[in-house]
Amino acid sequence: MRALRTLTPLALATAVGMLLAGCSGSLLVKQDDLNTLKQTETVQTGELRQLSEDLKAHHRGMVRNNNENTRALIETIREQIKPPSCPKRPQPVCSAASSNTPSSPRLQGMLVVGQLEKVHFLEPGFTYEARVDTGAETSSLDARNVTYFERNGEDWVRFDVPVPGTKDKLKTLERPLSRNARIIQASADDSERRAVVELQFAIGDHLQKAEFTLSNRKALSNTVLIGRNILRDVMLVDVGKEFATKLPAKFSSRGGQTQTAKDAQQ
Repeated sequence: MRALRTLTPLALATAVGMLLAGCSGSLLVKQDDLNTLKQTETVQTGELRQLSEDLKAHHRGMVRNNNENTRALIETIREQIKPPSCPKRPQPVCSAASSNTPSSPRLQGMLVVGQLEKVHFLEPGFTYEARVDTGAETSSLDARNVTYFERNGEDWVRFDVPVPGTKDKLKTLERPLSRNARIIQASADDSERRAVVELQFAIGDHLQKAEFTLSNRKALSNTVLIGRNILRDVMLVDVGKEFATKLPAKFSSRGGQTQTAKDAQQ
């Protein structure tokens, strides 16, 4: 304070001017730095915005390519995998009555059958007692020792069927394999694969070829089970009747024996 008092008015004015000039220079430098920072921020904001747009465009391209690849894969799978086909509807081979046998009962052109019927198989020429079951999709034949083999590049199956009128005698048959059926038993969790073959047979005066699954029915009452694949569009079931049809003489006399429920239990 004493030093300021000793300064002349001119010296004091000069000192104050120099002090103000120094403050002004410092303020100008900070303002330049702030402008530079703002410019840098603007540039970086633009770059980030451009980068964001590029990323969005790249993502849209990836999604579009993924959708195109997925559609192409689905089309390829559709071309290579065939949809499952239902079993062919049975087509009667003939339905002519024998001159020596009365015509089997019919209703609106359909054969009327009972719960039990005699069924004659042209090969091996045996007649069995069959149970008619509207709850079974595919018919079934008692077959033992089922063996798969190949013949001339095709799948075949060899199996034994019981000889009517005997206790343990069997006859071996060979037929082309139509397909394999997956059967799920009510008492088992796993499914069982069973061979399916086409056999020609007669019920009454009706002659037909249809699919039969080959299954061991030794413990069952009937050697043959007639299912919906035979009944559909061909036969009507009268649950109050048994043996409503009668085989023509040329079939009933062939082989001379019939496998009945009593025979199967012996």
